[in-house]
Amino acid sequence: MNSFLAQADHIEDLSRLFDRYRVFYNQESDVVSCQQFLHERLQNRDSVIFVAEDNQVLTGFTQLYPSFSSVSMKRVWILNDLFVAEDYRRQGVATLLMDTAEQYAVESGAIRIVLATQVSNLSAQKLYESRRYIQDKDFYHYALRLG
Repeated sequence: MNSFLAQADHIEDLSRLFDRYRVFYNQESDVVSCQQFLHERLQNRDSVIFVAEDNQVLTGFTQLYPSFSSVSMKRVWILNDLFVAEDYRRQGVATLLMDTAEQYAVESGAIRIVLATQVSNLSAQKLYESRRYIQDKDFYHYALRLG
């Protein structure tokens, strides 16, 4: 099992994983739109996507979006997406992807990685807490739906 930065030639396989990730979050399946979305992210360099692979099969991915802290004047990465294919869960894929993302963040000079997960996603919470991620109890986060 290895992990690496996704490139344009991974989009077709990555799109199928990304679609399953979205379905997990109660979205309609739409592989074509997933492919377009991921192509745009890579082409525009809007995000960094790492994939895990086992015997030339993509088994999971994580997507990081760049941000900055105005207070510290340092880079921050938003770990927006983490997904492991059902057949590869509990085999260290998520840990491998987290290791890769964290190393990348360190190498890029980031001050931190931030992430969010559903309150009901206890397995993700357990993973993050085992890696010393701390649940934010100092700030409320808000969202405004625009469409």
